[in-house]
Amino acid sequence: MADGILKVGTITTSSGSGTITIPSGVNLFGGGVGLKSTQQFTATGTYTKPSGISKIRVFCTGSGGSGGGGGTSDSDQGSGGGAGGTAIELLDATSITTETVTIGTGGASATGENNGNDGATSSFGSLCSATGGTGGIHGNAGKIKGGTGGIGSGGDLNLSGQGGAGGSDGGGNGENAGGAGGSSYYGGGGRGSSIDGNYAVAGTYGSGGGGGGGTGSGSPSGDGGDGFVYVEEYA
Repeated sequence: MADGILKVGTITTSSGSGTITIPSGVNLFGGGVGLKSTQQFTATGTYTKPSGISKIRVFCTGSGGSGGGGGTSDSDQGSGGGAGGTAIELLDATSITTETVTIGTGGASATGENNGNDGATSSFGSLCSATGGTGGIHGNAGKIKGGTGGIGSGGDLNLSGQGGAGGSDGGGNGENAGGAGGSSYYGGGGRGSSIDGNYAVAGTYGSGGGGGGGTGSGSPSGDGGDGFVYVEEYA
């Protein structure tokens, strides 16, 4: 600040006058200064920085765990899988040309009297990463906990994924509902299997899969959602 003038890049405000000059290329509605483009990865691949990019913001999300299996006993159920964590990092991209992007695969559906399968880690080179959530648990109603969420690492902000929910009993009808999967940075987990026979739902974008219900037919759990990497590119 000099002579009452505050300068941020090429934005200048005059104290007392309220005058603001906004140059072209500046987005005041969430995109930041000089947001030029984005890239997103739903499968493992290679990030290539476009020309003219000086900074990037990376959102790295691990994959979700699947729900626990429902079993063949009406008194059994599976809890929901945990969601993957998320790391968010703003990087100076002047020395970046390419980076390997690894997308964790969501935990596979579980059937019968089996626990769910864990999610896997997503990463953006060695710069940031996020672990996957753990699988849900198979057991008796009211006695099981959901899978735990993963966590981001290496970011300016490292977030934990939400844990999965335990299931609920059937209110005396002899069938137990599976628990819902945990929510990731991008949204809610898969619904658990219901007592009226609807199967559990898979997670998306790193969220956990729903748990199987104890319907006597061994309803399967939902898969965990695959991880996700999103990159904002700034001039």
